[in-house]
Amino acid sequence: MTKTYSGFIAIVGPTNAGKSTLINQIMGRKVSIVSHKVQTTRTNLRAVKMVGNRQLIFVDTPGIFRPARRLDRAMVGAAFSATSDADAILLVIDAQKGVTETVRQLVEKIGNHKNLFVALNKVDAVSKPDLLPLTAETNELAHPREIFMISALKNDGIDQMLDALAAVMPAGPYLFDAHDASDVPDNLYLSELTREKIYKYIHQELPYHINVVTERVDVDSDGVLDIYQKIAVQNDAHKKIVIGRGGAQLKKIGTAARHDIQNQWGVNARLHLFVRVEPNWENTAENYTDQGLEFKK
Repeated sequence: MTKTYSGFIAIVGPTNAGKSTLINQIMGRKVSIVSHKVQTTRTNLRAVKMVGNRQLIFVDTPGIFRPARRLDRAMVGAAFSATSDADAILLVIDAQKGVTETVRQLVEKIGNHKNLFVALNKVDAVSKPDLLPLTAETNELAHPREIFMISALKNDGIDQMLDALAAVMPAGPYLFDAHDASDVPDNLYLSELTREKIYKYIHQELPYHINVVTERVDVDSDGVLDIYQKIAVQNDAHKKIVIGRGGAQLKKIGTAARHDIQNQWGVNARLHLFVRVEPNWENTAENYTDQGLEFKK
């Protein structure tokens, strides 16, 4: 009987270091939403990758930043909680920004984990002479087991990193079906795809004050999905921005999200979006538990 190995790898790092892009590249499909805006990922998302007979369960965490709102505190809390029981930790650092104060604080929080690895991401945008002192500084600060030079966007250096992570996974049965790609609930995944488009098309701070909930999914006799989603905003002014003149903005968001859903799931779908004013949605426990976040009073 073939011996099996399985373990959890927490992916942590500052906001916009490329953690979600890295997860999606590892999986060969979209598991975590990506945006040029910071603090896009809100909860811990698990993705399952098989490397030979070793099961790697990646936990994509929210980026680390200084939290101000209750939602922010829950997001950062979720990121740190993922490291407590992880078999390995992968600290992703934007090589263009280097070792920032946030990175230093994060390393201090992590402590002396025996399987701490560092991925210097976006190295394709940094000159080689600049990478040497960055590597030395990172090594002196974090004392990682290994440092990888990667480009998540270009899929460069990923395989070597996966092999090293797989080597430290503990012996044990598979914790997920070998064919599972993620443990993200379907309704949350659908909501995340729409939220990604909101981040893409709506600017400034508004996307951070919007919540998307998939309320119902029906299947008609032809196998077409009817997906009903609520977009919760805090006031009428936000509602007008999301809808846009003559409904143009909402239509653009819906069309892009529906296209993504159909591509990811290989089905035809109709997406029904409803914008509702819910001034207190950020202080409602259900909106946190639906996203796998802890609601602290």
